[in-house]
Amino acid sequence: MVQPPELPEVGVRVSLRYLRPPGSTPPMGDMLGYLVETGPLVRIRAADGQIHQCRHADVLYVRRLTDRPVKNSAIRSVEHAAALGWPGSTHRWLDGWILRAGAGVDPAANSAVPLDMFAHANAVPAIIDWYSQRGLPPYLAVPERLLGLPETIPTLRETRTLVAEVTGGAAADEVVQADRPDSDWLALYGGHGPAEPAEVLTAVAGGEVVFVAIPGVAVGRGTVTTVPDGTRWLGLTALVVAPERRGQGHGARICATLQAWGAARGATRGFAQVPSGDPDAFAFFEAVGFAGQHRTRYVDARSLPHR
Repeated sequence: MVQPPELPEVGVRVSLRYLRPPGSTPPMGDMLGYLVETGPLVRIRAADGQIHQCRHADVLYVRRLTDRPVKNSAIRSVEHAAALGWPGSTHRWLDGWILRAGAGVDPAANSAVPLDMFAHANAVPAIIDWYSQRGLPPYLAVPERLLGLPETIPTLRETRTLVAEVTGGAAADEVVQADRPDSDWLALYGGHGPAEPAEVLTAVAGGEVVFVAIPGVAVGRGTVTTVPDGTRWLGLTALVVAPERRGQGHGARICATLQAWGAARGATRGFAQVPSGDPDAFAFFEAVGFAGQHRTRYVDARSLPHR
């Protein structure tokens, strides 16, 4: 008996085909929407809010989709901005990929991203060699649809990208701004895990960076970078609120200040990237006006089949 395909986790947007009961016309059905249940019974919420269901045993195939319908060029644009806003302490372009390296633990500053529409897996051997020369593992950050990856390739980490229009507004009075992180900023940022060194935090390729804080309460980092299609993007990163001060609106004030800073520098679009396994972070950015767009898988280049 053929085993039904493995399903993604709840919350992922999918296209799914399944067998209908014997004698049905047509014999197969299709569902498109967000997974809300993945047990013996598969339930999907469609765009109109209706819930459709079928048995997992009847599923013929399933395909993961971006969080919302979007062109590849839209994914490429925001990923280009994100790479320029977090380029590590050194970076280079190679056959349509941007390769980033830097001291620290964040794979975003130590990974290669395929950004050109002609970027291909043929570059993987050269990417592996570039990271090997620096004593680093050759990680790839592969956004959905920008490079076909077999589902069997182990995923080391996955992030979700949210986007929004930058509308400006006023900075919060209690939020201070600086062009470098001070010791208090670094202490709060480092409290949620291993912190990146200042040389990585302050790096931005061809753009601007700012560090904002409500002293002792919350911190955040903003970048403005320009991508080839001319869009100026505001990136919201390194947002941390002290655990005992969460749920009091401090994170929203940090975001408002960063949006005001970005708008003053011509940014019209904004993005944030959060771990796929952190629904609270995703819900926070939704609450301040962002909407999910796509996912990015981090994989070890040595696990890919290449020439």
